[in-house]
Amino acid sequence: MAEKAVPHFHNDLGVSAIEVGSREFMCIGALPPFDHPHVFLDMGADHEIICQYCSTLYRYRPSLKAGQADPASCVWDDRAKVAAE
Repeated sequence: MAEKAVPHFHNDLGVSAIEVGSREFMCIGALPPFDHPHVFLDMGADHEIICQYCSTLYRYRPSLKAGQADPASCVWDDRAKVAAE
């Protein structure tokens, strides 16, 4: 199985901001089956971006590794679901 090249994050917790270690990523809104269309977000040179679907504020934190988030539970990994099927 191929690894995702682009990290996916969600805001199922409803936090006001999510700090991420990637400037390019996908926002899925909430956990499936309540997710919104998976939106590609690119901060470019900026340090924050707002998802146009769910209004989640994402902030870039360089001390996090690519694909990591704070809170850590906002990282979405569907490999566990695929392995269970």
